[in-house]
Amino acid sequence: MTETQPYDSADYLETDEALAEYLTAAFEEGDTALFRHALGVAARARGMTRIARTSGLSRESLYKALSEDGNPSLDTTVRVLKAMNLRLTATVPHASEPA
Repeated sequence: MTETQPYDSADYLETDEALAEYLTAAFEEGDTALFRHALGVAARARGMTRIARTSGLSRESLYKALSEDGNPSLDTTVRVLKAMNLRLTATVPHASEPA
């Protein structure tokens, strides 16, 4: 019998660069639920207690905002990104990329 273990993306997001690439890929999909999920995974990878402390948010509000039913405000999103030493940027897509 083959044994399996649950997969958790947070286990593989060990560097700032990996976090940035992961969140960028999720954001580029254009699906806000996917981005919210990815932001939660990234926050777990860095440690929710650390993110809460650094962002000035309570752990409870952080978990709620980043939950499946959550809807984090732009302020919360920016504070979480800043706590992970990341920032949100806008770019113009290359001519070969869809807008």
